Amino acid sequence: MKMFVEPSDIYLYLDNVDFRKSINGLIVVVEQQMELNPFRDALFVFCNKKRDKLKVLYWDKTGFALWYKRLEKHRFKWPSDTELQHIHLSEQQLQWLLSGFDVIGHSPLNYTTSGL
Repeated sequence: MKMFVEPSDIYLYLDNVDFRKSINGLIVVVEQQMELNPFRDALFVFCNKKRDKLKVLYWDKTGFALWYKRLEKHRFKWPSDTELQHIHLSEQQLQWLLSGFDVIGHSPLNYTTSGL
């Protein structure tokens, strides 16, 4: 994912998030549930209950930015761990996730173009 920042950390929030939340609501999740500083040099990745949408929140030194992705047919391969609130990802793992792989690089999604 190309952005205007190169974050030092990427955090994946493991629980689902109500996607009516925008920047301010997600900042509250980062602060209160993840117990992290939203102003740090990091990306915070959230998923909805159906696992077909992602939001990525980050501070770019002038304000917060929110990136949104929706899958048309499949679901994101979202890890689950009942003991953790969030996990730390590498840039490669984030690329895998955004490309339809699980974060350990297995099970790709296969798309075909349909005469758009």
